[in-house]
Amino acid sequence: MLSRTADHLFWMSRYTERAENTARMLNVHYETALLPQSAAVTRYGWQGILSISELLPAYAAIHDEITPQGVMDFMVKDENNPSSIIACLKAARENARAVRGTLTTEVWETLNQTWLECIRLLRGGMYEKDPGEFFEWVKFRSHLSRGVTLGTMLQDEAFHFLRLGTFLERADNTARLLDVKFHAVQSDFFGAASERDQEYDFYHWSAILRSVSGFEVYRKVYRDVIKPERVAELLMLREDMPRSLHHCMTEVVGNLLHVGTTPQDETMRHAGKLQSDLRYGQIDEILATGLHAFLTQFLDRVNQLGAHISRDFLVPDEV
Repeated sequence: MLSRTADHLFWMSRYTERAENTARMLNVHYETALLPQSAAVTRYGWQGILSISELLPAYAAIHDEITPQGVMDFMVKDENNPSSIIACLKAARENARAVRGTLTTEVWETLNQTWLECIRLLRGGMYEKDPGEFFEWVKFRSHLSRGVTLGTMLQDEAFHFLRLGTFLERADNTARLLDVKFHAVQSDFFGAASERDQEYDFYHWSAILRSVSGFEVYRKVYRDVIKPERVAELLMLREDMPRSLHHCMTEVVGNLLHVGTTPQDETMRHAGKLQSDLRYGQIDEILATGLHAFLTQFLDRVNQLGAHISRDFLVPDEV
């Protein structure tokens, strides 16, 4: 396969996944902001959204202060923000258009219709009327895109580059979400809290789980009250959790093998080490040594892995 074709497929799926993850993060903040809390806590939460995407400087350049509406508009419909939902859906559609002949008609039409429908909805004011409904629509279109890909595309190299992009992006976003959210409540992580604090924590952790479609999964796996350390374990170490770090890296390793990588290659070595650390990791050990340090290192290693994949298979970045 031509490296340029692989590059378009890889980034097409990454941008689609990024749009979904942005919608998930904004939705959970939109819902938790309705809980009784101080203005400082609310501001810190919205600042966390920008920190997750490393967009604080870009936001500060055009906004004087951090406000819920300002952050949401910046992350939804600001086309100058490359991580906004509209920018991601546009980039996914443009990448798909560049490799139209590699995709099935159903995959192309799904991505193209998503972009056109998004423009129509934003111009029609759906986002302002009900942000939650708009975010659910973005998630649904991403699910539809993945389902059509799985159901119609030949599972050849093109398919595996699509999957590589999806799970590398998902691993990155899950790690960022965990890092920011656990940091935000670390003062009450294991200490005693008042009844009101415990009630707030329940809704806080419930919202985090719902943001990664993990609330029902948590109940099924643990059958207990929501505890921060178990949330971390579910979203990091459970291989059977579709959005966990472990599951994502297992998928990355499997798809790398399908595109011709051997266990001796540097790219596979990086991916295999990441997968092994998650497969054999223990949440108690990770928390004892520092969750933030572990996730920061994980994000660095995921970025390095992305650079290796780009060097080996994709169009090299222009210097």
